[in-house]
Amino acid sequence: MRLHFQDRGRAALEVEQVFNQSTVTTSFATNPMKLLTPRSRGQCVCTYASNFGGGLVAGDQTRLDLRVGAQARCFLGTQASTKVYRNPHRLPCGHATSASIEAGGLLVFAPAPVQPFAQSSYEQRQQFELGPEAGLVLLDWFTAGRAACGERWSFAHFSTRNEVWRKPARGPDGVNHELDKAGRELLFVDASSLDESEGPLNARHRTGRFNCFAMLLLIGAPVQEAAKRALLEVQHLGIKRRQSLLACASPLQDGTLLRLAGEEVAEVEQSVRRYLAPVAECLGDDPWSRRN
Repeated sequence: MRLHFQDRGRAALEVEQVFNQSTVTTSFATNPMKLLTPRSRGQCVCTYASNFGGGLVAGDQTRLDLRVGAQARCFLGTQASTKVYRNPHRLPCGHATSASIEAGGLLVFAPAPVQPFAQSSYEQRQQFELGPEAGLVLLDWFTAGRAACGERWSFAHFSTRNEVWRKPARGPDGVNHELDKAGRELLFVDASSLDESEGPLNARHRTGRFNCFAMLLLIGAPVQEAAKRALLEVQHLGIKRRQSLLACASPLQDGTLLRLAGEEVAEVEQSVRRYLAPVAECLGDDPWSRRN
């Protein structure tokens, strides 16, 4: 299923360094998307994406174009979880993000989890391009749905894909190696897909007893120390039989990848916030406190 985006459901945000302050220079959104920016200027810009109606209905296809200028800092979250309403006819429904972080810039992309309702269908594609010495924190997570309403892992289709690219400096021989046609190096790619046609989503070998899955990526010079701290913390965690929260971490080129699976969404969120605490220091603000 390929997504085709038009002007409807499109948002754009640009952040630049202006007189040593990160500043929103462009911001617009069309229905059903909207952008809320409680801090449009400062050490860090804080913006929250949302949807009219609180979620996506069948046929909604939204897109966000984001640019963080050189040395600028930007946090982008969401007001609440992204609800995906029922879509029994499986009409195209999804979201795409295209983000560029220029030299020395930092983007913390940390939305609330996606919450697919029963019979819903959703596809998400996100691509990030890093300039020299730029940094990215990317949180991508989803829940079992409305478990309290008996809709645990009862959606029809959910898929998400993340790509992180970088335009590297030239090597000693003056030639770039292993680049795509746009002159970019692929740093990271991650994809997940769940479809009811392949069997019960809550089968033991698929989601099992867990109700929330999260992927957290910290990469680039601005968050190097935070990435190292998260890696060390997870490596020192013990493992107990049937524990309610599982976490693993892997070192990457210039960063760390964390994966979490939890029986309770709140427990996963608490763990994510703990790993992101050093990132708040980089931003000079704690944007997560605004949602409390």
